[in-house]
Amino acid sequence: MKRVLIITYYWPPSGGSGVQRWLKMSKYLPENGWQPVIYTAEDAEYPVEDESLEKDVAPEVEVIRRPIVEPYTFYKKFLGIKKGEKVKAGFINEGAKKSGWKENISLWIRGNFFIPDARCWWIKPSVRYLSKYLKEHPVDAIISTGPPHSMHLIAKALHKKFNIPWVADFRDPWTEIDYYDKLHLTRYADRKHHRLEKEVLTQADKVVTVAPDWARRLENLGAHDAVTIYNGYDSDVNKNETVELPSKFVITYLGVLSAIQNPENLWDAVGELIKEDDDIAKEFQINMIGHIDSSVVEMIKAKGLLQNITFTPYVPHSQVAQIHRASTLLLLLLMPDSEPRAKGLLTGKLFEYLASGRTILCIGPEDGDAAHIISECNAGTTVGFDNKAKMKETLKDYYQRFKTSGLPSNVSESIEKYSRKSLAGEYARLLEGILLKK
Repeated sequence: MKRVLIITYYWPPSGGSGVQRWLKMSKYLPENGWQPVIYTAEDAEYPVEDESLEKDVAPEVEVIRRPIVEPYTFYKKFLGIKKGEKVKAGFINEGAKKSGWKENISLWIRGNFFIPDARCWWIKPSVRYLSKYLKEHPVDAIISTGPPHSMHLIAKALHKKFNIPWVADFRDPWTEIDYYDKLHLTRYADRKHHRLEKEVLTQADKVVTVAPDWARRLENLGAHDAVTIYNGYDSDVNKNETVELPSKFVITYLGVLSAIQNPENLWDAVGELIKEDDDIAKEFQINMIGHIDSSVVEMIKAKGLLQNITFTPYVPHSQVAQIHRASTLLLLLLMPDSEPRAKGLLTGKLFEYLASGRTILCIGPEDGDAAHIISECNAGTTVGFDNKAKMKETLKDYYQRFKTSGLPSNVSESIEKYSRKSLAGEYARLLEGILLKK
């Protein structure tokens, strides 16, 4: 069996979306002749933790944990944040909170002194440790996954030193991430970010990302022939459990929701439907589960929708599939068309939604990558952020269909190609191709 070193910050007990891609890829790579060697942080400052994910670590996986020094302790002391409180990526405040001078100073320091991110102090110690490790325990390939993009810089140094084939895997963009322009970067810092990003894109043997639009954008930034390998869904999760369908019209959103994803037109459409139809007012329920930005919560309160919209904190990933299947409709909130990365926003949530077999209402670019997959799989409807009339019409239509037929799913069998098992096979073939080329 060939060995692949996977450099990732996110690994159980980390929860949330960042851990899923490589936790699941490593689960199925051994079936394709590759033993994963995970290099990850010990006692890291994860935004959310989920102990239930430990069961998904395949027995063939070798896990190396090394101590990491992060600036979060100093950041929390400076701002008076409790030790146990979690910090958002990039130190970005929630949309409804006004930034004070301490927050602005902290953000300026983060953007200009911690390049490319708050894990940059881990780069040199990791290169030293892994250089020694690789001499004693050779691997056939290296994969770095970011963000945090410091992982790519560790791999870049090892690739240069040992000439081991290297894949740079981008789960999210670097300089085109949605909060990049909020980091208060100096001209020097901005140039350094772009220089490091281009070095990674041009020096890696292969650049991989999660959506076709993002692959094109990475090529525009310097990558040669960037490849798309989707996030996918795990077909082994709760596939045999029976789930009782709701008697109400239950819409579920599950995951992180940032201020930039806040769909004001959707809340207005829901409010109008509730006022116009007493039956809808009684049976209409939206469950928002996960870390929801405070600006979204405040807007929903201001519009008087709390009787029909509930909020629940993070739930263990082991419960996610059952929650999806116990819903009438699944809500996917992307970004307005005006956002640079909106068309390529393909979260793992979409594929887990597909696996549930429930109908999807996507609010995002109607010509984006997510819209294409939803249409291809006959899985639901995509409506643009500005089209309140279509949102209202679609919700009303789905409600009426729910009342007459229970809103049965017509998701096609074409979703099978988006299974994690299938996509791990794609990744294995990519690695084999790089070895042959070398």
